[in-house]
Amino acid sequence: MSASDFRRAALALPGAVEGAHQRTADFRVGKRIFATLGYPDDAWGMVKLTQEQQSLLIEAEPDIFRPVPGGWGKQGYTNVRLAKADATTLKSALSMAWKNVAPKTTVKSGKKTSR
Repeated sequence: MSASDFRRAALALPGAVEGAHQRTADFRVGKRIFATLGYPDDAWGMVKLTQEQQSLLIEAEPDIFRPVPGGWGKQGYTNVRLAKADATTLKSALSMAWKNVAPKTTVKSGKKTSR
């Protein structure tokens, strides 16, 4: 997958918008970030998972997923190696991250939300 593929998949989720955070592209639903591109460099993305989700993905796909270094990784923030991820795996991880931060009414309805 490429950064463009990551961006398209993230923005396809209901209510998702692109912003910027610390010189990286971020993807939000409401005002909450669920994914970023370009951290730690252009070869990576990041998804905001629970610790349990992170453990499952790292165990299943260690060539694709790793905890973000430091304290952020201990909170579930997970790097995605773009070149190794396929479309199904990437969309699944992005969907999990989106559900973790989306307003519950958005998750239930699947409808687009406004900013």
